[in-house]
Amino acid sequence: MSIQEGVDLSTPTRNEQRNFPVFSKKKTSTATVLALCAWTVAVFDYGLFGTLLPAMQEEFGWTAPEAYAVNTWIAVGTAIVCFGIGPVIDRLGRKKGMMLTVGGTAVISGVTALIPATLGFASNALLVLVRSFGGLGFSEQAVNATYMNEVYQVTEDERKRKRPGFHYSFIQGGWPLGFLLASALGLAFLPLLGWRALYLMATLPAIIIVLLIARKLKETPQFELHQRLTELEKGGKSDEAHALAAAYGVEHSSTSPLKRIWEGEYRRNTIVFSLAWILNFFGIAIFSVLGTSVLANAKGVELTDAFLLLIVINMLAYFGYVFHGWVGDKVGRKRTIIVGWIISGLSFAVMLSPLVSSPFLIILTYGTGLFFLVGPYAAIQYFMAECYPVSCRATGLAFIGAMSQPGTIIGGALFTIVATAAGTGAAALWVGAVGTLLSGVLMIAARPVAAVALEEPHAAV
Repeated sequence: MSIQEGVDLSTPTRNEQRNFPVFSKKKTSTATVLALCAWTVAVFDYGLFGTLLPAMQEEFGWTAPEAYAVNTWIAVGTAIVCFGIGPVIDRLGRKKGMMLTVGGTAVISGVTALIPATLGFASNALLVLVRSFGGLGFSEQAVNATYMNEVYQVTEDERKRKRPGFHYSFIQGGWPLGFLLASALGLAFLPLLGWRALYLMATLPAIIIVLLIARKLKETPQFELHQRLTELEKGGKSDEAHALAAAYGVEHSSTSPLKRIWEGEYRRNTIVFSLAWILNFFGIAIFSVLGTSVLANAKGVELTDAFLLLIVINMLAYFGYVFHGWVGDKVGRKRTIIVGWIISGLSFAVMLSPLVSSPFLIILTYGTGLFFLVGPYAAIQYFMAECYPVSCRATGLAFIGAMSQPGTIIGGALFTIVATAAGTGAAALWVGAVGTLLSGVLMIAARPVAAVALEEPHAAV
């Protein structure tokens, strides 16, 4: 089969109809693997802070509430970075956006390892500033969802085109893989080398991934067209831009991406998704990022044992992504998200009860909670990508993803207040478990946007 390599961006003749070029199976597979590696590496750095927090707490001389407060202030800075990255990606492109987010992760990991712990407030402030730019790595998932949604629309691989949610779930599963990697390396090297060495370890794979992306990854034809339409619009050639868009059967809008996600049919989902992410990240911040602290302080698990438990739990959670991606293709992504998050909230509530005390029951209930907490993100990331057009897709996903940080901030503040007054177990229950359950209920209000399909014609496969 002959595969057109680039998008025809020349001025079309009257009533001319064009198709996007297709992604070959090889390029689709390369994109899938690199997207998984990029997200895993980004999460590895993001998860290291929560995983290593007890060890850092000891060196920096923090009490438990002070450690939680530092984590909250880092979330404030992360939110600022995340809010700004979406429009940048919608202008730079998916490939450059992936290089920016993963490359930023490499720099931040290395700098974190060099922060002194003996300068009191200055050390804390410097740590907050540096770790805030970890928002670059966290935003990598928005780039992934945007990029792979567009790739799977134009791939010649029929399996991926027909079941995109299932295949994307393997990529989004980089979240538990990143945390698993952080927990495994923490268990192996923390006693021998200390927490700083682990941050240095995180820099090398990130650098390698950036180099591979630069050499192997191909920009999506949808973005290439969008970029050309933007250039024509800025050059005062609005009629030519609309003619070129019409040739590919897409809509063209000169509205800024950040403004467009609040327009008409997109506004409802922007609000619902944002609120759901805020509430759900009460649970993510407590049970995923601060998992070692919850197990140590709420269930009395030793730190070394907590690392072992989290390795097993995160292995189970990876299959949660695959499961929810598969189910989302079968019964609908929205329904999958709602049921998953409600089950998760109930599972964590059971785990925190006095009835659960043995390692087996802790793994079973915590693993079930994490399975249904993080697994639906394989469905929601792809669902969100289907609800925004190319012109504002990365902005929409990055903006909503950034709402995780207000969730971390609010949830972290509530967690700190309740933990100080009533202990870590009560805080994890009333903030983490209840927040997770409510996020699932809130998702009932989300609504698919069928009109977006008009902006996504298939390639001539």
